[in-house]
Amino acid sequence: MNITHLILRRLGIGVATVFIVSLLVFVGTEILPGDIAHAILGQGATPELVANIRARLGLDDPAHIRYFRWLGNLITGDLGTSLANGGSIADDIRERAGNTFMLSGITALIAVPLSLLLGLIASTRPGGIVDRIISSTTLALISVPDFLIAVLLVMFFSVYMGWLPSISSLRGGEDIFKIVRALTLPVITLVFTVLAHMTRMTRTAVLNVLASPAIEMAFLKGVPKWRIILLHALPNAIAPIINVIALNLAYLISGIVVIETMFNYTGLGRLMVQGVITRDIPLVQACAMIFCSIYILLNMSADIISIVANPRIRHPK
Repeated sequence: MNITHLILRRLGIGVATVFIVSLLVFVGTEILPGDIAHAILGQGATPELVANIRARLGLDDPAHIRYFRWLGNLITGDLGTSLANGGSIADDIRERAGNTFMLSGITALIAVPLSLLLGLIASTRPGGIVDRIISSTTLALISVPDFLIAVLLVMFFSVYMGWLPSISSLRGGEDIFKIVRALTLPVITLVFTVLAHMTRMTRTAVLNVLASPAIEMAFLKGVPKWRIILLHALPNAIAPIINVIALNLAYLISGIVVIETMFNYTGLGRLMVQGVITRDIPLVQACAMIFCSIYILLNMSADIISIVANPRIRHPK
């Protein structure tokens, strides 16, 4: 296959995956315990009121009909109406999406360059003291869950030192100083969470390339080490690095739910948790599809970039 066929096939797989995920999201929300009508009306509702609300929401229709109706609305951009407040789900998501993307973007701008730098530093002298410190630190960070990192940061910087707020709620209209203080602890937590994987993959990928005969010949010819690493080793190791960066950026969008909930951050993750608590099924479905679609998009983009970056595919014999 040439490069165009590979890219088109990957795009087709991505679209098919989105449809499969939509089915899983619908089924997952369908099997949640409890009844939506009772959640809306309360446990004291009469059977007549329950029957009316079920008929109005179309809950009496067969599951496959409700799925295709929901999927059709989703494709056209109609996310539905919230069962909790009767408002547009699209408006609720629009209010929260900016905060989530801001938190994820700031984290990515810090974590990605820092992980590449640490990985390159560790690969320059494998087995040295700096390499051992970086490897041990990243291994420790991988072993610690993100919620524990958040708790430790809050205990130190908020409870003991009193420097930073433990709640990162943004309502709009805050000045830049308040925004920075509110985002500091969530950003640090997320940076620690995703930094380790990207750093270790960068180190491993670069060391694999440095062990190749071509790189060894460049060393024997006296080419400076920094030039070999930056201009030869890093470009050839970019494919696995991009893959792990994409996976961790996908985590920043989808796995950010825990961090937003712990810091009471007004983002999509916390909105989804509130939807689960109030049994707001359309809201939960919409948020889940957004998270899953972004995750699939980032992974698909990483695969396409890896295909384009592979010289054996770009220049087949």
